[in-house]
Amino acid sequence: MMTAHVTSKAADQVVVRPAERADAAIILAFIQDLAAYEKVPEAVVNTVPMIEQCLFGDQPQAYGLICEYDGQPIGFAVYYLTYSTWLGRHGLHLEDLYVSEAFRGLGAGLAIMRYLAQMAVTKGYARFEWQVLDWNQPAIDFYDRIGGKPMNEWLTYRLAGDALEAFAQEAGGSGNTVL
Repeated sequence: MMTAHVTSKAADQVVVRPAERADAAIILAFIQDLAAYEKVPEAVVNTVPMIEQCLFGDQPQAYGLICEYDGQPIGFAVYYLTYSTWLGRHGLHLEDLYVSEAFRGLGAGLAIMRYLAQMAVTKGYARFEWQVLDWNQPAIDFYDRIGGKPMNEWLTYRLAGDALEAFAQEAGGSGNTVL
């Protein structure tokens, strides 16, 4: 099992490890904390069974990490693989990273990012990407410090909810049906 340690006075107490099914409830709690931090606590509809299925089911498409300080869970990350058609290689996309407010400044976020970067390098992935809200200046500053670069020329688009349903049901498509 791969783990990452930070190099500071907290090095012996901050550990990043792959999440396990038994971590599903704490992952949900961190997701709820993150949503509250982002000022949208009502947006979370996820449940422990959903996390168990998506992260630990028969064919997981996303994966989790738990960050612990002195054996106590203090943060998490969820990531998934991408694929670059131009490079012909997988990449890693960080969906969410959250460290409990009381434990910020110990190097937990740095340990999570380093763990994922080491995974990407070890597995030969071409990229390690993530998104950050434009108002989250502490996160932007952190990502700048570790060498992350904003992709300002790319805009994120999303189909979700009713718009996704409506588009999927529109007539006049290719005639192919996805099963």
